[in-house]
Amino acid sequence: MKDKIIDFLFKYGAVLLMAVVILVFSLYSPYFFTYGNITDILRSISIVTILALGVTFTLIVNGFDLSVGSTMSLVTVVTASFMVWYELPLWLVIILPIAVGMLVGLWNSLMIVKLGIPDLLVTLGTMYIVAGIHRTYTEGYSIYNNMPLTSGAIAPGAFYDSFLWLGQGHILGLPVPVWLMIGLIALVYFLLHHTRWGRILYMTGGNAEAARLSGIRVGKVKMIAYMIAGVFASIAGILFAARVGSGQMDAGAPLLMEAVAAVFVGFSVFGAGRPNVIGTFFGAVLIGVLLNGLTMMNLPYYAFDIVKGGVLVLALAVTYVYAKRKAV
Repeated sequence: MKDKIIDFLFKYGAVLLMAVVILVFSLYSPYFFTYGNITDILRSISIVTILALGVTFTLIVNGFDLSVGSTMSLVTVVTASFMVWYELPLWLVIILPIAVGMLVGLWNSLMIVKLGIPDLLVTLGTMYIVAGIHRTYTEGYSIYNNMPLTSGAIAPGAFYDSFLWLGQGHILGLPVPVWLMIGLIALVYFLLHHTRWGRILYMTGGNAEAARLSGIRVGKVKMIAYMIAGVFASIAGILFAARVGSGQMDAGAPLLMEAVAAVFVGFSVFGAGRPNVIGTFFGAVLIGVLLNGLTMMNLPYYAFDIVKGGVLVLALAVTYVYAKRKAV
């Protein structure tokens, strides 16, 4: 009976939790289960989901990336500075920050693959390095339209309307970030489940030595996975800047835990037992619904981390109890 309960919780626990949470919040507030609020939830989780997709790639190859939050923060302020400080054309404002995220991912992968340093240690160090870089770059200030500079001058530029549309516009009644999130989820799902490269990623994470003996260049695969994580962190940073209309300091720091929790909740969705894009999205929705409902219940914002941490610990407990039982 105990084994059956564990199996059931592993496969359907997250779904049941989602149903209970929605029911409780719907009974508490008539405004919770409305089109407007659902749209707000989707908008709020769009950036977290994109950030979590990058973490998913690293976990698939049996790695982990703690630096995606700092990378997102760096890209947010870099993107803002390209418009406010340097007035670069829009295509450079989009492409150059993505290249920055790729470089961070490349740095991580070189330290991990070439030097053999454990993933957690490398990405933890990178997290602090990148955080220091973006604070030094901005001299500790957020970036906004026509801001005063430390030199005494006034910044010549402002956020472009075409750029702000990426974070604040709507298409067919849905915010643009939601459409971008849906598109990226579909792209990643197709890549992981319907291409040879997706199978190579899962093979590398499942058994690196067997993959190597099969002719797969394991090191190269891991490097690409970490660079992809950097790209997704960059996209999240660009969308965040477009959404708030400024380059906020430490924008990605509070989203790191949400992204990690979303990925680990996704392990147990319908018994997947491994990182997967649908599970990651479901995990992000669950966290978004929880935070939205608790906001309606006037829970203090500083208590939200308790909820995020609780969801993460619960997801890890169910996943590892199940994995330990299967190993026996």
